[in-house]
Amino acid sequence: MLTPAAFPHLEDLEEACPTSINEFRQALSTGAERLNERFEQEEPVEHLVRDRARLVDNVLCRAWRLHVGDHVASLALVAVGGYGRGELHPCSDIDIMVLLPEAAEADWQGQVERFLTFLWDIGLEVGHSVRTVADCRTQAEADITVATTLMEARLLDGPGELFQGMQETVGPDRIWNTRDFFEAKLREQTERHHRYHDTAYNLEPNVKGSPGGLRDIQMVGWVAKRHFGASTFHQLAQQGFLTDYEYRKLLAGQAFLWRIRWALHTLTGRREDRLLFDHQIAIARIFGYEDATYTLAVEQFMQKYYRTVMELSRLNEMLLQLFQEAILLDPRAAPVPLDARFQVRNGFLEATDPDVFEKSPEALLEIFKVLQENPDLRGVSAGTIRQVRRARILIDEEFRQNPRHHRLFLDIIRAPQGVTHELRRMNRYGVLGRYIPAFGRIVGRMQYDLFHAYTVDAHTLFVVSNLRRLALPRFDHELPSLSRIMQGMPKPELIYLAGLFHDIAKGRGGDHSELGAVDAESFCLEQGMSRYDARVVAWLVRHHLVFSITAQKKDIKDPEVVSDFARFVGDQTHLDYLFLLTVADLRGTNPKLWNSWKASLFEEFYEAIKRALRRGLENPIDKEELIEETQEAACALLRSRRIRKRKIRKIWEPLTEEYFLRHTSEEIAWHTEQLIKRGIPASGPLVAVSLETDLGGTAILVYAVYTEQNFARVTAVLDELGLNIVDAAITPTTDGHSLDSYVVLENDGTPIGDRQRVGQIEAAIGRAMSAPEGRAVEVTRQAPRQVRMFSTPTRISFGSDARQRTLMELMAGDRPGLLSEVGKVMLAAGVEVHTARIMTIGERAEDVFCISDMAGQPLDDTACQALREKLHVALDRNR
Repeated sequence: MLTPAAFPHLEDLEEACPTSINEFRQALSTGAERLNERFEQEEPVEHLVRDRARLVDNVLCRAWRLHVGDHVASLALVAVGGYGRGELHPCSDIDIMVLLPEAAEADWQGQVERFLTFLWDIGLEVGHSVRTVADCRTQAEADITVATTLMEARLLDGPGELFQGMQETVGPDRIWNTRDFFEAKLREQTERHHRYHDTAYNLEPNVKGSPGGLRDIQMVGWVAKRHFGASTFHQLAQQGFLTDYEYRKLLAGQAFLWRIRWALHTLTGRREDRLLFDHQIAIARIFGYEDATYTLAVEQFMQKYYRTVMELSRLNEMLLQLFQEAILLDPRAAPVPLDARFQVRNGFLEATDPDVFEKSPEALLEIFKVLQENPDLRGVSAGTIRQVRRARILIDEEFRQNPRHHRLFLDIIRAPQGVTHELRRMNRYGVLGRYIPAFGRIVGRMQYDLFHAYTVDAHTLFVVSNLRRLALPRFDHELPSLSRIMQGMPKPELIYLAGLFHDIAKGRGGDHSELGAVDAESFCLEQGMSRYDARVVAWLVRHHLVFSITAQKKDIKDPEVVSDFARFVGDQTHLDYLFLLTVADLRGTNPKLWNSWKASLFEEFYEAIKRALRRGLENPIDKEELIEETQEAACALLRSRRIRKRKIRKIWEPLTEEYFLRHTSEEIAWHTEQLIKRGIPASGPLVAVSLETDLGGTAILVYAVYTEQNFARVTAVLDELGLNIVDAAITPTTDGHSLDSYVVLENDGTPIGDRQRVGQIEAAIGRAMSAPEGRAVEVTRQAPRQVRMFSTPTRISFGSDARQRTLMELMAGDRPGLLSEVGKVMLAAGVEVHTARIMTIGERAEDVFCISDMAGQPLDDTACQALREKLHVALDRNR
């Protein structure tokens, strides 16, 4: 029990009457304040969670005696769950059980109800149950969660023999024997990990439920208590299931997560276990982190978090493996030798000698090769995992320079199966970061933005995994065209190494692509690879962002853009490697980034470069030839739909050269067909939406009398409807109209899928385009919470393309109404928008506009500066 000096007012409660609510409230409030003061003074959090539980113990026991005094000899007040373990954070659940004897007197109910009501009145929100011993057994048999909760029960007040009887009734010799208990809890953990995408590296992790979180530590404790009777990790260490090092790591990891959880509860004033972006910044500050030259304080804090949960995940995996061997497997099973160093027992790979890695350090790499060669193995025995972790210190510079080790590592990379699986295992066991020290430095490194969903090491291994899936025929259905390219590559190990090194220099300052290329080339040469192969890997690392940036920011229908890029890659092999790495990289950055629009865009760009390479770099296609080819293909499509050439010529007559350069033959055919079918309107606008398109998104056609407001109005409507605009082309015609096309996606990255939504879009745009001139369309939709957490400074730069058109690149915080706001500013500045390429990178918009003055001429320096200033005023005001 806590002393009165520690928590004043508790001593007065012994004499308090049941209505002295304020005294109880004061005791809880003062106690909470004292605990938070101790937290701010950096007192060990282990003391705080225990003392918080003791504080609640005092209050509950005294309230229990005040309200249920007539029955304290027959009823038991029991703490269960986390409270039963004696661990409470400021806003943790307080779960109690009133345990009844089988023949309880009938008049207890009113007093217990008054007790529970009193707890609410004094500010304690408790979860409660009322059970007999028989009820406990029945409910625990039916539900593993109830069995686990009761296993952690702790008697607060009442008859000890009643409580002991309950413990015996729900013990492993009565219900849930240790085998069934272990298997059920293992399934429970697997399902929980699935809810968090089987990774501890989520942007906003849950410190309790995510892999490597507090629940994983509790999982170890539950099994240890059920099977081994160990109620503490210290007892588990005494029984030899934990080494001293592992014991200290487990306690240190738990204490770090407890500190975070305590801070979360204090910051939010509620039971909050999600480490949201705003909480990450606040806790980094509380924990004393400061911004450094190349890393933010929050990034340093989160790297510590991710490294901690990775270590806890490793311990969880190893200890559960130990428990599995002790509980489920035959300890007397004879080993089956594989070679002099490794054998198989109960389906798990194990070392033949406790000192095998010390005697033969190359076995630290060989073990992963053996696992690749024996895919039926269930994994590595816990004892051998522990040996690997203990011996990894042997991977030093001398080890890394050994040619035999080079061959082993390249054998792993070149293996026909298990490449990604074993690289991930190497990372979990801490071997990969020792063999490639630069990789070790990115383990747990996060970037504080919405673009990168994973830490750098997790993302890197996702990229390699994506490449491997393209190489394996059983995954051909995912990305068929890329799979064909990948499976035709002569040396797939080059692109795996490029994937492994492409982000390896993150966080060092400078250009990570350039620094990583130097690391990659040096590593490849050290491994004994040819100079040509090493240079290919380095080239891919150096330029791994170029394809994506060009495709998303430049006009890939411009023959000059295609020819320039074809000259840049030089040959088909470099193009193939770069295309594959680009797609694997983007798909491994954030699951929400890859969509049908990007797939279509990238493939279109790849095919255009491929045609340019086949045609010959010295013989690029010119725009007149491209226009002629496009028109012929569009005519052929329209003729197949029984549309006469005379009608086609009439529609095309006012269209400009720019229109035919900007659109594909399929788009032109659809536009032409819509204008002919619906009739070119004399007054009202024509709006059409196509669900069937090769663009990877939903195409929208708007044909109306040209006004400078068109772009701002349409983008505002689409934004208000919750659509993401990914491409826009504004094409004035020679007869005073404008044929504008947009490509949009739903917020989840998918094209529009139903006709009702199409009708909603067509009607909304039609109303906006028919509104009187000067009436603005406002966007009322709010930005998501995560986006509002970031403040992205507005950056604007100007340049020109190969045809001397003015290009404006805008970088700003992404938010609803951004494009419409830009359109309004350009209208006021006398600037025309011709095309817009929209690229959203997490919380940041990076958009490129092709613009001119109202006479169609490029903007001079004075006009560019004036536009820049106006945009800054408008966008920074609304940031």
